[in-house]
Amino acid sequence: MNWITLSDPAQLDTLVEQSWTTPQVIFKHSTRCSISSAAKNRLDTARESGSIPFYYLDLIAYRSLSNLVADRFGVSHASPQVLVIKNGKCVYDESHLGIRMEDILEMAA
Repeated sequence: MNWITLSDPAQLDTLVEQSWTTPQVIFKHSTRCSISSAAKNRLDTARESGSIPFYYLDLIAYRSLSNLVADRFGVSHASPQVLVIKNGKCVYDESHLGIRMEDILEMAA
């Protein structure tokens, strides 16, 4: 998996703009949670995501950015959590052990 680190609110604007041409995925990860580590491992070992960018947000280090993501896309905060962004909106979000690459790719199609 080629993660793009999401650490700056300006990246969020770019991500939203790019979502009009290519779906974008945000994975909110807690480095202190074993469930979050399991979800990340499942994504890391899943089949390739193709040309879909996957952003990695360490919500422990960037809690305010994590809150901004939740507010901007109108989703409740969870950890771990994955969001698929298309046409400037969150079209799919899932958390905990419900995070599966197959579902992400289906929703991004």
